[in-house]
Amino acid sequence: MMSMHPQQRSITAFQSRLGAAIAAARGALLGLQADDGHWCFEFEADCTIPAEYILMQHYMDERDPLLERKLAVYLRSKQADHGGWPLYYAGRFDMSASVKAYYALKLAGDDPDAPHMRRAREAILAHGGAERANVFTRIALALFGQLPWRAVPFVPVEVMLLPRWFPFHIDKVASWSRTVMVPLFILCSLKPQAKNFLGIGIREIFRRPPERVDDYFTHSAHGWVAWLLLLLDRFGRSAEWLIPNRLRQKAVKKAENWFIARLNGTDGLNGIFPAMVNAHEALALLGYPPEHPYRQQTAAALRKLVVERADDAYCQPCVSPVWDTCLALHGLLESDGALAPELARSIDWLKERQIVDEPGDWRAQRPHLRGGGWAFQYWNHYYPDLDDTAAVAWAMARAGREEDRPSLELAADWLAGMQSRNGGFAAYDADNTHYYLNEIPFADHKALLDPPSSDVTGRVVAFLGIYGRAKDREVLRRAVAYLLREQEASGAWFGRWGSNYIYGTWSVLMGLEQLNDLSLQPAMARAADWLRSVQQADGGWGESNDSYADAGLAGLGQPSTAAQTAWACLALMAAGDQGSAALCRGIRWLEEQQGDDGRWQDPYFNAPGFPRVFYLTYHGYRLYFPLWALARYRRLGLGACR
Repeated sequence: MMSMHPQQRSITAFQSRLGAAIAAARGALLGLQADDGHWCFEFEADCTIPAEYILMQHYMDERDPLLERKLAVYLRSKQADHGGWPLYYAGRFDMSASVKAYYALKLAGDDPDAPHMRRAREAILAHGGAERANVFTRIALALFGQLPWRAVPFVPVEVMLLPRWFPFHIDKVASWSRTVMVPLFILCSLKPQAKNFLGIGIREIFRRPPERVDDYFTHSAHGWVAWLLLLLDRFGRSAEWLIPNRLRQKAVKKAENWFIARLNGTDGLNGIFPAMVNAHEALALLGYPPEHPYRQQTAAALRKLVVERADDAYCQPCVSPVWDTCLALHGLLESDGALAPELARSIDWLKERQIVDEPGDWRAQRPHLRGGGWAFQYWNHYYPDLDDTAAVAWAMARAGREEDRPSLELAADWLAGMQSRNGGFAAYDADNTHYYLNEIPFADHKALLDPPSSDVTGRVVAFLGIYGRAKDREVLRRAVAYLLREQEASGAWFGRWGSNYIYGTWSVLMGLEQLNDLSLQPAMARAADWLRSVQQADGGWGESNDSYADAGLAGLGQPSTAAQTAWACLALMAAGDQGSAALCRGIRWLEEQQGDDGRWQDPYFNAPGFPRVFYLTYHGYRLYFPLWALARYRRLGLGACR
């Protein structure tokens, strides 16, 4: 009997390892699937969210002592070596996160002279004191009477009465901004005070007495537009007393009706924590009693975001079942030769959540366009988003079931109709590009808008490309032109919704691949060359969220992670890599880092909510993206990685 050639043995051994890794990951992922076919992984943000949960309980006098203790355990565990709290794992000190965490812990009963509180206080004071916190933190402190209302931007509820042609209108800001702002307009105009039944304050973390600080805004104003808007803010504040009471009542009622129409049951206003909190507090201010159905809904929606464990707890910014389910589906479709029953259940679950004839804010720009999108959460009919819609429809198109065609037609029509004038696609709206609004004092986070992005556009191109309708050719031509304009000199693409250039580059290359257009190869090759240039010495890829502040760190800045390594490998394969040394090393890294349970672990945050100010970690990214990459490598038959 002839013995196997050493090279053949190596290939066979590699294929065996690869198959075992894929099987283990597939088993781990299917083991987390709900009975109805969907997935929903934990979705974690920085400590501002659990801190705000404690603040909300004290504001409303709705304290849950056991939950509060567990939230406090979590907050203490996330305090960094620098004494404060960062916006993401291993990140720098952040003033606003640190102020909120400190105040939440003090409200929860922590002794301000305890070592961890003293370290936090020293760090806050060393970085300028609580007076240097951002606008949203200062609003929270004003509600607790910790600083004067002049420290807060002038945001009168009367803006709800402005016509659409006015420079500011609620329809001109992003969906997340308007749902956070409308109930906040009520709070900031009526200026209530928190119950704060324990009477706890935090004057000790201000460098100067809060009432004597005179530069809450001027220290961060840059450029003539910002200064002009700051002058308008001051003028409006000085003239607020002239607003007739009847006009204010009318504006409050319009704001009240606006956010109540969008409460979204126990899934919450826009499905996001900040909007839910503001709605909950505004309802109480407007006189709705605790037993009222609206108050019951907002309280339940907030509680559903809490992840409670034996010893600690935290609050998620929202939940991500549609996004998790469609991405898990992509990974499993890549690993399956046929459509397994488990995957068919996932598609059926997704189809039930398509939003077709419901009202939605996106209709402000596209009033005659029929719906057809999906939301990020279990249910959020006012706010379907293009990224989820494209990712879901792409997965359904890959599955190839004829019975899904009506859903795909609706999705394709809606996506094509939501293209912005510049050819790109945004997350929730079309042409949400009134950039001057990012200069208003309220918008110090510079995230008031929802302009088109390369990553969302890449996902739309992926679906419309694979779906292949002749009537979408012009839409695709304009989208590709946008993407080529957005490509960085390095060859990478910026990632708005994932960290960062690695994610953006993966998103675009996966889309361009579906077009089978040879004229795109030079741009795709440049992107692949960039990915190879930022590969880590261990064979993986890792990019810090620091790259949002310093583009020189694009593709770099932290140890290799499972999700980013998977994105890079998928992107290389999409660009036509036929088994380069870089790709092989990445695949080998994924194999070697997989745990005995079939999963991958790392603590790093892998997405921005808003670049520079709010970051997230999708726990599912560490499982379904590596599965997708390994399975695709096997399906393409690119050879052994030794």
